[in-house]
Amino acid sequence: MSPLKGFFNSSVARKFWMAITGLFLVTFLLVHLAVNLVMFAGQDAFNLATHFMATNPLIQVMQYVLAAGFIVHIWMGIKLTLQNRAARPIKYAYENAAASSTWASRNMIYSGGLVLVFLVIHMRNFFYHMKFTENVGTYNLDGVVMHNDFELVTGLFGIWYYVVIYVLAFIALGLHLNHGFQSAFQSAGWKNSNWKGLMQTMGTAFSAIIAVGFSAIAIYFFFNPAQ
Repeated sequence: MSPLKGFFNSSVARKFWMAITGLFLVTFLLVHLAVNLVMFAGQDAFNLATHFMATNPLIQVMQYVLAAGFIVHIWMGIKLTLQNRAARPIKYAYENAAASSTWASRNMIYSGGLVLVFLVIHMRNFFYHMKFTENVGTYNLDGVVMHNDFELVTGLFGIWYYVVIYVLAFIALGLHLNHGFQSAFQSAGWKNSNWKGLMQTMGTAFSAIIAVGFSAIAIYFFFNPAQ
């Protein structure tokens, strides 16, 4: 095996690529949250924002880059989990590691898996309808016709079980991000003892903003249906 191939197959390389793709996805979450917050400005503003996102050439290209980033991130996460378990087959070794690690760090694969399941549901309900329905801009939700993106989103937020799934998914995402944000900087070589406290604070703050921000939007429109 060549040194270059060995590097890309090493745990260090996998952690590095997980960090890079993870930080890239962090940017996506911030943009996505910003667009969703436009809902509070009203139907016209939100529809204008989603139209811009759907027609901007750069964003259209970046959505495929984003999809590739998700795939790499998920694949590397699975590979690292399997590699770590293979290297630590003895039960007491796992228990010893658990004593010095957080619950979130030990269960990244599970929180990530829950987010992945939600992502599939979310894309089916939003992305598929917005991209591939026959009458673009008109959606049928359980027999109720939604005439634009704003009505589609608020219509889904009017369904209690979808809001519950949505909130639980973002709690899982927040736990995943809280550890992932900090470890991403460490894996990318951008974290040292001088910045450890700041990275932990930023990770906690960012994960809370994402989890609370998305959840609050869904809960608000559940109790305050758009007219």
